[in-house]
Amino acid sequence: MKSHTEYLWFNTKNKREYVNITGEVEKAVAQSGVREGMALVSAMHITAGVWVNDAEDGIIADIDEMLEKLAPSGRDYRHHRTGEVNGDAHLKSILVHNQTILPITAGRLDLGPWQQVYYAEFDGRRRKRVIIKVIGE
Repeated sequence: MKSHTEYLWFNTKNKREYVNITGEVEKAVAQSGVREGMALVSAMHITAGVWVNDAEDGIIADIDEMLEKLAPSGRDYRHHRTGEVNGDAHLKSILVHNQTILPITAGRLDLGPWQQVYYAEFDGRRRKRVIIKVIGE
């Protein structure tokens, strides 16, 4: 079995951003030499996430609006008693999940016709990373 690891680093300009990382994941798969297997893509921070969905501006805005309704920023979360003020970012991360596993077939990501991989940042403006771990034959 082969394995290959890469890290993507982010320092977003905004507190909340959604970054399409499909191309970077595809590059990692190609560099791995894996023909059949899986790619784990995982945000290595508790205020960020990774998801698979459509790369369409309307759905990105809808997702952002939904997350803000479910975990509004500016609210007085219990977490803020620690001195942090990012309680909403922790909750948003749980809603989109911190990782996804993607199939690899014939040496390529095996995604549906509209599927793209996104890094979701909920407490940005500081350096964070994502791990891409490719395993298979």
